[in-house]
Amino acid sequence: MLSIRVVAPLTMLLLSGCVVGPDHKAPEIALPGKFAEAGKTSNGDVSQVTWWTAFNDSRLNGYVNQGIGQNLDILQAMERINSAQAGVTVAGAGALPSLDISAANTTTGTRTDPGSFSRTTVTTGSADASWFLDLFGLYRRSKESALASLDAAYASEDVARLSFLSQVVAAYIDVRYYQERIAIARRNLDSRRETLNLTKLQLDAGAASRLDVVQSEGLVNSTIAEIPGLETSFRGAAHRVATLLAMPASTLVPELQRSARQPVARFNTKAGIPADLIRNRPDIRAAERQLASAVAEIGVAEAQLYPAITLGGSISPRYTALSGLDSRALTWSFGPQLSLPIFDGGRLRGNVKIAESSAREQYLAWKQTVLNAVEEVENALAAVSRDSRTVSSLQATVKSYEEALQLGTASYRDGASSLLDVLDAQRQVSTAQSNLAAAVRQMAQDYVSLNVAVGGGYAFGKTDTKVASVVIKK
Repeated sequence: MLSIRVVAPLTMLLLSGCVVGPDHKAPEIALPGKFAEAGKTSNGDVSQVTWWTAFNDSRLNGYVNQGIGQNLDILQAMERINSAQAGVTVAGAGALPSLDISAANTTTGTRTDPGSFSRTTVTTGSADASWFLDLFGLYRRSKESALASLDAAYASEDVARLSFLSQVVAAYIDVRYYQERIAIARRNLDSRRETLNLTKLQLDAGAASRLDVVQSEGLVNSTIAEIPGLETSFRGAAHRVATLLAMPASTLVPELQRSARQPVARFNTKAGIPADLIRNRPDIRAAERQLASAVAEIGVAEAQLYPAITLGGSISPRYTALSGLDSRALTWSFGPQLSLPIFDGGRLRGNVKIAESSAREQYLAWKQTVLNAVEEVENALAAVSRDSRTVSSLQATVKSYEEALQLGTASYRDGASSLLDVLDAQRQVSTAQSNLAAAVRQMAQDYVSLNVAVGGGYAFGKTDTKVASVVIKK
């Protein structure tokens, strides 16, 4: 028999109905006051900022508007929200009373002699009720974990939306880049064919050699060979845009073949301060909510260390009809059931340690997500702040080489210079133009990377945005 010293504290604990396990607190991390590469620091909530409109491209804007509502990754994320909402109901259902009702009717017949027949009808039913007394918060912690997982599902939808914006704009930038490269190659091809024709005329006039003609033909053929690869890359980028819009890959190729300029952003992005990322980046919010879910699971594991009490009862009516004689019976039962874990080989305490380790892992994952986000912003800022200088230098380079080509071609016509000078100038112009197109592409891609890194635009078109609150330690 248990002593009073043991029974009294246990009784008080049962009556108090405490919730075991740690309560989740918003994680903290020390971050710098500003980004090293940042200029103006005013940022705030950027979830609704339509940063892609800075490219001033109506077709791109249309693709974003179209795809934000039909992208398959976003739709899958929304289905995971529906699943998480149902999970909240399931997690809390065990703490509510349950009632099961069943009924059965059985008729049997017996023939013993000719003309002798007996029939028995038995009708039974039962109503079973039970109620688990959640004294230590087993199901309350389970529901708390499920609610945190629901918040994480909302944040994951925002991650999918932000990822879509990044991918569709980047693919569109690639489409225009490869179109520009194809146009450059075709212009260079025309120029090199003119040089080839001029060289053939020079050969007929005795002012050029067969070697000059062969070299000029080689440059023409190498330019022709370059174009198919660029066309393949263009189609691959166009296919990517269509797939992101949940359309068959080749759907948009005819539309995108109508060329347009390479996208160039018309205004700059304010990066804000590192602390803004905690609110603006949905992947950070998802990681924080996953941490909250893991902390709640510690309480679930700890609650299983304590006694469990279930109130249960049943009512079972029975009706029997036999050869015109009826009988009725009613049985019922009611009483509490106590389950007290005593010896389990350390399984339950092992589950607590597993849950604690999982929570610590989720904290480290949250911290890593925050630091990765800061790194992404710093990298994007470093690139964006320098891209314009690269583009300006390459524009000047193209202009210089184009002028050199014009002068060299005129000099070759007059016989004052060799064909080799013209061919070298053509190569230099082609390389400079290609480098300029690549730099313009990179500048646009870095602009996209910066806006995605600061968490901009994912709430565009949403009617309901769920944001979890966290605390940042500066």
